[in-house]
Amino acid sequence: MALKATIYKAQINLADMDRNVYTDTAVTIARHPSEADERMMIRVLALALGWPVDTSEGTLELAKDMWEPDEPALWQKNFSDEILQWVEVGQPDDKRLMKASGRARSVTVWAFQSSTPIWWDNLANKVSRAHNLTVWQIPADQSQALSKLAQRSMQLQITVQDGAVWVNDGNDTVEITPNKLKG
Repeated sequence: MALKATIYKAQINLADMDRNVYTDTAVTIARHPSEADERMMIRVLALALGWPVDTSEGTLELAKDMWEPDEPALWQKNFSDEILQWVEVGQPDDKRLMKASGRARSVTVWAFQSSTPIWWDNLANKVSRAHNLTVWQIPADQSQALSKLAQRSMQLQITVQDGAVWVNDGNDTVEITPNKLKG
């Protein structure tokens, strides 16, 4: 018998002062049985940090990457089904990123594992032709702290200012300082 997803719900209040993006959105997260809290929370963070300034062509949404190998962790499609944003979480290989680069207007990777520097050293030259690729690293200690905010029902205030991100759940605040590796 196959294991089923665990459903999480998040109410996200985003105040991104760096990009002038302010929104309240409710998100239902289907957490794959093999997915850790840390990865799930990085997906939520990526959703907030990638929220489009202009939503006239749709919004960023969670995709089925752990169920469907041809889908990313998140994506934004317009009403013509064109992929505007393709977002990966973790450490995808160069073939996956180059394929995504050809399918979407922009591709973003959110890497968070402590092995990210080794992964990136091996990958950087292989994806140098992907001009629409942006790669971010979340320090491992910060992503682990973020995972402690995971609950089945979450109220998250996410504030972005001067490149720093604060995620607050009403009780605790985690500061995230993303490091841009490419883009």
